[in-house]
Amino acid sequence: MTSGPTGVNRLDVTAPDGLPEITASSDLASLIAACTALVDGDIVVVTSKVISKAEGRVRTGNREGALAEETQRVVARRGPTTIVRNRLGLTMAAAGIDASNVEAGSIVLLPLDPDASARALRSRLHELTGAEIGIVITDTAGRAWRDGQTDIAVGAAGVRVSEDYAGLVDTHGNDLVVTMPAVADEIAGAADLVRGKLSGRPVAVVRGRADLVLPLGDDGPGASSLIRPEAADLFGYGAREAVIRALAGREEDRSPFGAPSSLDELSAALSRVLGGQTAYSSHLSLMSHDGSDPTITLPAGTDERVTAAICFAHGWRVLAWAPEQSGVVARVQPTTP
Repeated sequence: MTSGPTGVNRLDVTAPDGLPEITASSDLASLIAACTALVDGDIVVVTSKVISKAEGRVRTGNREGALAEETQRVVARRGPTTIVRNRLGLTMAAAGIDASNVEAGSIVLLPLDPDASARALRSRLHELTGAEIGIVITDTAGRAWRDGQTDIAVGAAGVRVSEDYAGLVDTHGNDLVVTMPAVADEIAGAADLVRGKLSGRPVAVVRGRADLVLPLGDDGPGASSLIRPEAADLFGYGAREAVIRALAGREEDRSPFGAPSSLDELSAALSRVLGGQTAYSSHLSLMSHDGSDPTITLPAGTDERVTAAICFAHGWRVLAWAPEQSGVVARVQPTTP
């Protein structure tokens, strides 16, 4: 971030006028170059919608008609809203399919590969302007724990998309362990404040963070590197969907529940649920003999389907059930998502 004359950090964000309606026949890079005065260290921020229009990703129809092909899996449903993990790995309402700022009866799909789109735009803008710049492609997304939406980076090239402070020390001497600002998302949000949603300005230029711009020939990891892997997402399903998937117990639904838990965690979960059904929760035990599959000893009358669902949600599967004098024994095995 550049420092002003008084020593105050400064970030300049401008959103130029002058871009016409973009279509598949538009030379987007030339249009951007014509309405901006780019210099080394600038970051050009472009909406994914404009990229999609330039790449011919507009079609007639509605969101529902395109949802299946853009969806990797359903994350949550709540009334008419469907949140999905789309084919890019992004978790979004309606897979990021948009029906705004486009002719009635048409929809805009996200770019096929936003990082590749960013790389191509960066290269072309350098050819036209000679400037060493970065590119961030944005889209609007909601947040799991907050109302409202903000723009995030869905594509990037020539930009550090995050800053890793792990291993550093703050001014009070505290170790920073997991501090990693997603600066590409912060840039996306800043650009959206200036562009606006209804102003017809789909491009912004961020100046003042040249330290985030990578040298030519290094496009960086792209915005896709900010997406958590399936099994690492602690919220792979919405609350209702998680219950349904665990009870259904389909093998293809396992991955979002993550890697198998420890036996202690599984035991605690079983005790927590089954303890409400019986006074014999203390009889529940987990043990392993000679490296074989562990067994769970459960009170008589335990609901096998409930037990199987709890095991499923914790990355375990029930291999066999066997009655005993003290109750029922389930042989379990960890799974690999």
